[in-house]
Amino acid sequence: MRRLSRKAADMTAGVVLLLAPIAVASAQAPQPKPEATKSAPSEEIARIPDAKQSGGEPDGIVQVANLVYAGTKSSRCFSDHFLIKAEKESAISTSRRFHAVKLAGDDIYEFPLLIMTGEGDFTLSAQERESLRRYVERGGLLLASAGCSSSDWDRAFRREVAAVFPNHPAEAIPMSHPLFHTVYEIAELKARHGTPRPLAGVSIGGRMGVVYSPDGLNDTGHTSGCCCCGGNELANAIEINVNILAYALTY
Repeated sequence: MRRLSRKAADMTAGVVLLLAPIAVASAQAPQPKPEATKSAPSEEIARIPDAKQSGGEPDGIVQVANLVYAGTKSSRCFSDHFLIKAEKESAISTSRRFHAVKLAGDDIYEFPLLIMTGEGDFTLSAQERESLRRYVERGGLLLASAGCSSSDWDRAFRREVAAVFPNHPAEAIPMSHPLFHTVYEIAELKARHGTPRPLAGVSIGGRMGVVYSPDGLNDTGHTSGCCCCGGNELANAIEINVNILAYALTY
């Protein structure tokens, strides 16, 4: 499987070492299986060239991307507060803000985690679909979240994921999955009211490449000018997002 850039791979290796001594559930998390090595056409094994850290930040700082997709849609109502929490609780050195990148551009390969959220219907372009497929197949992780539990966005996202990964249907992620046992031990999903729907995921080669919450992981309580607008946003979104970031760096 083709990975992200050399810089992203080196960053991932460093995070594995940083997470090792942490007492919060690391001993209980299953160890990732080594990847099988197999031959591939020369164009498939060509390295993605390294790029400078966005915003001039030093190497070794984990950066997370905020996607611009379907033309001008963006993830403006997804809180970056979990990045601060991740640095305090897991020793992962993180950027304190998201970096906006276009889904159809090459910059996405410099980020181990992409954030995608919004409200209302949307349709990805053919180039965006291909870019997302290649990103995930190369080792990246997409964290998607329906803003305000938007049913229109939920339908659109599920339709797009089915088109991008026709052979890998999105399925409910059980609470026993390593995703819930990286930094924090998460036994259940908590919502503002009622019973939340499970996270859905697309798994490729035994690794989760897409994680999606139809209720929302936006943590709008830590955003400015945004609210959940009556949606059933997950109340323990911060801990879940920290775990997803750690999973993206170790699997």
